[in-house]
Amino acid sequence: MIRTEPPFDGGEREQLTGFLDFLREAVVLKCAGLTDEQARRSLVPSGLTTIAGLVGHLTYVEHYWFEAVLDGRPNRWAEKLDADRDADFREALTVPLAGLVAGYRAQCETSRAIAAKLEPDTLVSFRDGAINLRYVLIHMVEETGRHAGHLDLLRELTDGRTGE
Repeated sequence: MIRTEPPFDGGEREQLTGFLDFLREAVVLKCAGLTDEQARRSLVPSGLTTIAGLVGHLTYVEHYWFEAVLDGRPNRWAEKLDADRDADFREALTVPLAGLVAGYRAQCETSRAIAAKLEPDTLVSFRDGAINLRYVLIHMVEETGRHAGHLDLLRELTDGRTGE
C-alpha cells in the first residue's frame, strides 16, 4: 500500500481531509504484517500503549468526533469510558489485529461521509457552546499524527521496521 499524498494546491477542505487521510493510511501501514501477539505487545511502562491499543483508540476518536459530536449520534463508548478511561485501549487487546484495522477503516469511511455533508464553518452544539468541522479536522490531523508517531516507534521496537 502506498499512501496518497495530500494535495499541494487544494482548497481548505481538500488539504485538511487529504492530510488526515494520509495519516490514516500511515496508521494502517504501521500495522501491516504484524501478528496479533506483536500488536498486543507492551513496550512502554504504562502497558497500555500498544499497537493494538492505539488502533482501538483512534477508532474511538473517529467515532466520537465525527459521529457523536458532528452528527449528533450517541457516543457508544460513553459508559465504558466513564467506568475505565482507557477502555478503548484495553478492549483492543482482545480483538484480532485484522479486525481492529478493518474496524478502523470502516470508522474512517463513516467519518468521511459525515464530513462530506458539512461545510468547514458549519457549527454544531458542543459542550456549552459550538464547534465546527474545521476544528474537528484540524484536531484529528493532530491526534492521528501524534499516534502515527507512536506507532512508528512501537513498530521499530517490535520488528525493526522503519519508514513509511
